[in-house]
Amino acid sequence: RAFSTRFSNEATMFRPRRLALAVFITALPVLFSAAIAQDFPARPITLVMPFPAGGPGDAMARTLAAALGNVLKQQVIVDNPAGASGTIGSNKVAKSRPDGYTLLIMNTGMATAPALYRALPYNVMTDFEHIGRVADMPMTIVARNGFPANTLKEFVAYAKTNGPKLTFANAGLGSAAHLCALLFMNMTQTEFNEVPYKGAAPAMIDLVGGHVDLLCDQTSTTSGQIKAGTVKTYGVTARTRVASLPAVPTLDEQGLSGFEALSWFGLWAPKGVPKPVLDKLVTALQAAVVDPAFKNRLGELGGAPVPVSLANPESLRTYVKSEIDKWTPIIRKAGITAD
Repeated sequence: RAFSTRFSNEATMFRPRRLALAVFITALPVLFSAAIAQDFPARPITLVMPFPAGGPGDAMARTLAAALGNVLKQQVIVDNPAGASGTIGSNKVAKSRPDGYTLLIMNTGMATAPALYRALPYNVMTDFEHIGRVADMPMTIVARNGFPANTLKEFVAYAKTNGPKLTFANAGLGSAAHLCALLFMNMTQTEFNEVPYKGAAPAMIDLVGGHVDLLCDQTSTTSGQIKAGTVKTYGVTARTRVASLPAVPTLDEQGLSGFEALSWFGLWAPKGVPKPVLDKLVTALQAAVVDPAFKNRLGELGGAPVPVSLANPESLRTYVKSEIDKWTPIIRKAGITAD
């Protein structure tokens, strides 16, 4: 009985110590995450842009990399593992170590991949940490010089009788240019002969050369040609006019009510990045989108950063879901798959 009493007393004495140890062990992940966040970033960050260097997406990535680098006081290096409509680079990020040192900047293709790929190796909504929306890049529908129609109304009328004979170029299957063409055909009840290219640059070269009839692409690709008079333009695909092309009306104001096709950009990290690190990245993005240098450079490209109120995880998550809901039925109606 004496032994039992002594054991009981010793157990009672050690109970607070065990409790304190348990509390300490439970708190270790939080303490570790906080320590990581305090030092983050301690080395260069890789920003994956899953499209070729030199294209409109690459210009956006390098502009954002410079802005983020200034805020985080660390170099942000752009990596271009291009291919498969951006899914190769996106998958690379999804499978990367979740430490905040590998990020993804991706466009509208993030929302169209689930419909285009039957065996997509990642889940857009659950395999990434959503950081925030970055910017919107309007598009324009342009035609080769010498194309018969001079206005959007004439273009639609001409397309209804000649559509299958007309070549509508795009920057690749599932690209924003491709989606713009699909939406246009869907809303005008027309049909074209679609011609995919490996990027916007070669598509524009062939349009200027008169080898294809039409193209819908980002203002960063089309603005220079529009201003130079080497292409015809039928309108801007955003709901409002573009500051760099003030004389070009929107498709919406010309009668295609509700037409909107943007090449939008968001920022992601692999799933599992510690919250303190993620919070730092969100804060850095919010500082970047209000940076005058970032805004001015995007203006030169024909785009604009999102308001700071949209540069956050919940806004991006909600927007991606709405874009998936918008584009999935259009892609499925067209019967298009990429694998």
